[in-house]
Parts: sequence; structure tokens; C-alpha cells
Amino acid sequence: MPRISGQCLCGAVKFEAQEADDEFHVCHCGMCRRWGSGPFMAVRANGVEFSGTEHLDRYRSSEWAERGFCKKCGSNLFYFLIPGNEYFVSVGALQDPPALTLGSELFIDHKPAGYELAGSHRKLTEAEFFAEWS
Repeated sequence: MPRISGQCLCGAVKFEAQEADDEFHVCHCGMCRRWGSGPFMAVRANGVEFSGTEHLDRYRSSEWAERGFCKKCGSNLFYFLIPGNEYFVSVGALQDPPALTLGSELFIDHKPAGYELAGSHRKLTEAEFFAEWS
């Protein structure tokens, strides 16, 4: 599990994680698409620490999750699962990202028809995803 770091577009908020998975996940749910104008690509990270926290804000998007962003430039930085205390940091915010592979696509039944992601990886519908989490 590699150590990773990243930042928002303007550099006001930075983060470091002690370790991260070696694969990332893509979510096509309506909230993620509205939040970032496209699918959210994220990697699970442990031991996440932030600097510039005066510019960091969190939006509670559901009973179980928060979404973090820079108040200054608006960059989407993470998805935080409250019950598991787990961070999924934005792949686009990573500095010198390690060689990550695509692990799964979530809410594949909500994906717009205009694009396909290459490769053979898990593809879960909304029902399949929630069945695994319940």
C-alpha cells in the first residue's frame, strides 16, 4: 500500500495519507455526477491528515457520508464514510499518483451512455452495491 499526498487546485488544502489501496473506484451515482460534473474517481486511504483546514469544508450528503472540498477553489477532495471512518480521496487531487488500477465501477446503471471505461473490472449496479453493504 503506497503513501500518497495531494492538494486542491489552488493549493490551500493539502493532504497526506499513510497508505492507500493500489486500485481506485469510479462512482456514477447521481450525487457524485452532480458533485463533480462526471464520475467520481477515488482511492481508499488510511491515516489521512490535512493542512490548510481553515479552507476545508465538509458537506453531509447522506446519513452515512460526507464530501470534502476546498472553500477557496471548490476542488472535490474526498468522500468520507462516517460509520467506517474511511476516506476515499479524489484521484484527480493526487500529486505524483502511484500506478493505480481500476478496481470497480459503482452505480453502473446510472452511467450516462456517452462513455465507457476500458478494461475488465467489477461493475456493480445500484442494487448490487447496496446488497453488498447491507
